[in-house]
Amino acid sequence: MLTTKEKELISEIRKGNTRAFSNLVDGYKDMVFTLAIRMLGNREEAEEVSQDVFIKVYKSLANFKGDSKLSTWIYRIAYNSCLDRIKKIKKKRMYTDLNHIDQIAYADLDTAFHKMVTAERSEMIDRCLSKLSSEDAGVLTLFYLEEKNLQEMEETTNLSTNTLKVRLFRARKRLASVMEKNVNKEILQSNG
Repeated sequence: MLTTKEKELISEIRKGNTRAFSNLVDGYKDMVFTLAIRMLGNREEAEEVSQDVFIKVYKSLANFKGDSKLSTWIYRIAYNSCLDRIKKIKKKRMYTDLNHIDQIAYADLDTAFHKMVTAERSEMIDRCLSKLSSEDAGVLTLFYLEEKNLQEMEETTNLSTNTLKVRLFRARKRLASVMEKNVNKEILQSNG
């Protein structure tokens, strides 16, 4: 599963090469931080968790067998670290009122979500995702923003494909409700 470059990088890190580890951090820090901020909804918490993730990566690298992609392995550590942090701080998130879900067609939701991403309306996306639970924000981030397929998500989250499908379905319904309340209707209604 590992590329030759990744194998060399891991080998160098295991030998104590700090520059190699620095390269690894540089390569994955944005990915880790994006997932953390979407799941935690707080920049300070996300920065702390991101640092924790790379400490865990460094400590666990000796046991990494390379049976998954390096990015998937780091994602799994990041995802689990975020869940651990959420449990610790017992963060209260506002769960969305689901009364008006049926008013948005899901195909339109997909289109609208992709339009938001491509238009780099990250502030709008963050605002909508921040109103969801951490688990919902996490699966939507992996699926839509990181474009992970269900198998990669299964490796990252240790949840079965069927569980993930259910979570994605529910998360999309909740997101539809949030978007309906928060996003300019034109984005949802325009077809081109």
